[in-house]
Amino acid sequence: MSFTVESKTENGFDKIILKDNSSNTSAEIIPRCGAILHAFSIWHNHHFINVIDQYDSAEDFAANVESKGMKSCKLSPFACRIKNAKYSFGGHQYTFNKYMLGDNAIHGLLYDVAFEIIDQEGNDERAQVVLQYDYKGENAGFPFSYVCNITYTLSKENTLEIATKITNTDKGIIPMQDGWHPYFKLGKKVDELQLEFQSKEKIIFDDTLVPNGETEPYQEFGSLKQIGDTFFDNCFTSNFAECQPLCVLRDPVQKLQVEIHPDKSYPYLQIYTPPHRNSIAIENLSAVPDAFNNGIGLITLAPQTSQVFATTFKITPLN
Repeated sequence: MSFTVESKTENGFDKIILKDNSSNTSAEIIPRCGAILHAFSIWHNHHFINVIDQYDSAEDFAANVESKGMKSCKLSPFACRIKNAKYSFGGHQYTFNKYMLGDNAIHGLLYDVAFEIIDQEGNDERAQVVLQYDYKGENAGFPFSYVCNITYTLSKENTLEIATKITNTDKGIIPMQDGWHPYFKLGKKVDELQLEFQSKEKIIFDDTLVPNGETEPYQEFGSLKQIGDTFFDNCFTSNFAECQPLCVLRDPVQKLQVEIHPDKSYPYLQIYTPPHRNSIAIENLSAVPDAFNNGIGLITLAPQTSQVFATTFKITPLN
């Protein structure tokens, strides 16, 4: 078969490896660590290049997942910040109590949970694994039950689709936001890389990094531009009317780029440059930060209904 699914234990991680044997492209997923994408690698210029900033070991993940920014984790049932960790829904007020950054809750409840492998398949067209976590309402801030299914699919031309299906298993309507948190790297400081993303507006934040209700026009990276010393910790609307891919991160020296192709279930893009500047977080979001309070992009799911959120990463050699 052209595509295979393998299991491997390394550095304390139990990995699932999706592999395209015809091109040596692979994706490594770690179900027990928040379903993280641990690596997405291709053979280019006579060596393997992994474009995902990863954790060193299972011990590193366990000790530092929060301090290292929950990189590559699933963000659910909310992404980014909830101001003061509080929100109201259905006439009740709830307070999250898992992880706080200052006074705000951040990045949801599933970033470090153990997902279960429920299906995997390799054939001549694709390699795929389906992961699941059954959330039982165990956090007081979100006392609602739902099932999170994540499907990773590696296909031809170095293409990796990540689809998340959220199913409400509670008795009533529940609020929901979905996001991904990959940090991309190309082997050098992000200052030397070029970035392009299609956006109409930047969401204006207050001093706690949650939206203040205002936006401003933004197209500074509407065409490829060197990142240089630009600092990002911002949310942008996605302009699907422009030519796709929606976002490109390029190394003009290695002649390699990462493309991000979200579908319209992810209408927002959050971008963050960490202080070390060895990688850059480019996050697909279904709603803006603090959506449980401001309602911008927030989805409500009726009992026994589902919503799918999907994005595709592609690595493209340019020579």
